[in-house]
Amino acid sequence: MAPRVASLRSSFIRDLLASSCSPGVLSLAGGLPGDDLIPVEAVDRAARRVLAGGSAALNALQYGATEGAAELRDVLGERLGVSGGEVIVTTGSQQGIDLVSRCLLEAGDVVVVESPTYLGSLQAFRAQGARVEAIEGDRWGLDIGRLADALSAGLRPRLVSVVSEFANPSGATLSPERRRALVDLARRYRFVILDDNPYGELRWSGTSPVGLEEIAATSADDGRNDCVVSLGSASKILAPGLRVGWLRAPEEIRRSVVTLKQATDLQTSSLDQRLVAELLGDADWIDAHLATARETYQRRCSVLLDAVLGGFGDAVDVDQPDGGMFLWVRFNRSKIDTMELFRRSIELGVAFVPGEAFGSRSGRSHAMRLCFATLKSEELRTAVRRLVRAAQPML
Repeated sequence: MAPRVASLRSSFIRDLLASSCSPGVLSLAGGLPGDDLIPVEAVDRAARRVLAGGSAALNALQYGATEGAAELRDVLGERLGVSGGEVIVTTGSQQGIDLVSRCLLEAGDVVVVESPTYLGSLQAFRAQGARVEAIEGDRWGLDIGRLADALSAGLRPRLVSVVSEFANPSGATLSPERRRALVDLARRYRFVILDDNPYGELRWSGTSPVGLEEIAATSADDGRNDCVVSLGSASKILAPGLRVGWLRAPEEIRRSVVTLKQATDLQTSSLDQRLVAELLGDADWIDAHLATARETYQRRCSVLLDAVLGGFGDAVDVDQPDGGMFLWVRFNRSKIDTMELFRRSIELGVAFVPGEAFGSRSGRSHAMRLCFATLKSEELRTAVRRLVRAAQPML
């Protein structure tokens, strides 16, 4: 076994999901769409159209281009406001993180992440032997002032990774001012920004800030994005089982990503790509589906937030998000160890993700991520009652 592989750890969250699937356990743990929002009937209709016969059906079951099916790339380009030729289809956004890591990182290179951050990205960076440096974030995302100080002090990252909207786990959205400052720093210190944004279309309040890639393009002398890699995914807005994501990047990075993808899986499933193209290409349907998802998640978020504040009161700090899937709950006065709380909670039939899963810096052990996407309103209330009961001896 190669030493860099032997040193990798399994995803705590993936392991945790196994225990949270036990009968009777109400799970606030998984970052996945609610079962009632997975469009089974629409996928069935799309599959019937795609497989109706002729060359289209054969194409859906044959090998295809590594860059992705032209139909899907064109649909994505239209939704993203770019040419389809600028979009690379990936097997989920996780593959995008992996491919970009392999493309850009050598052993010992520095990657800056926001703390707390998504565990899957940490795994991908460490698999390449990168040294991960965490910089604290707040409700407006990565603290760019702290990043600038670290850069001035000599830190030289190859990559800075952010989840720009409704970050996992914090729910934070990187502010417009910080976005512009981050692009400026990327140019000054010659690093690449990796923006993983699977939650942006789940916004139910306010307007999305201008994307990092657009900021990079509009502020460049030649009008071209020179420092941002943007990732998207069908997993949160359609279904995780359709392993389809997408990537936009400067041309040189795109070319290298395609070469690496050829060596990885040749291509993303032709059938999955055609299904996603059918679903996203039906503007009326996808707009209605997303409207339903936003309304549902907003309602569930409100129920969960009210239950948490009602059950724990001023023992916790929690910010109300404008979208996404998560509440990031921090115990303040009591400083509860959420790993111990997790063990107690499972015994009472409720699961969540302890903060230590997202980084080991100060304050993580007293935090927990709660997902509101998968449970109905009364189930959310019941889950929090169980959680409060588990925490009571520790408060």
